[in-house]
Amino acid sequence: MNTQPFTIDDLKRILLEGAGADESVDLDRDILDTQFEQLGYESLALLETSSRIEREYGITLSDTILADATTPRLLLDAVNAHLADGAAA
Repeated sequence: MNTQPFTIDDLKRILLEGAGADESVDLDRDILDTQFEQLGYESLALLETSSRIEREYGITLSDTILADATTPRLLLDAVNAHLADGAAA
C-alpha cells in the first residue's frame, strides 16, 4: 500500500494515463474546484481513474465516494481520508 499523500499531481498523472485529456482543457491551471465534467471526464473515465487509484494506493473507493467527488479537491480529500484511515489501522 502506498502511504504517501495523494496529490493533485498524482491525480493529473492518473487521469492522463487512464483517460487522456480533452485538448481544450488545460490541466496545468488550477483545477481543484472545477467539476470533472467540465474537465472532460465523464463517469467511465472516472471509474477507470478510481480503479487506478485503488490499485496504486491499495484502497477501495465506494460508489458513493465517487458520486460525491465531483471535483479534484473532493476526490483528493476522499482518497487522503482513506489513506489516513489505513495508516491509523
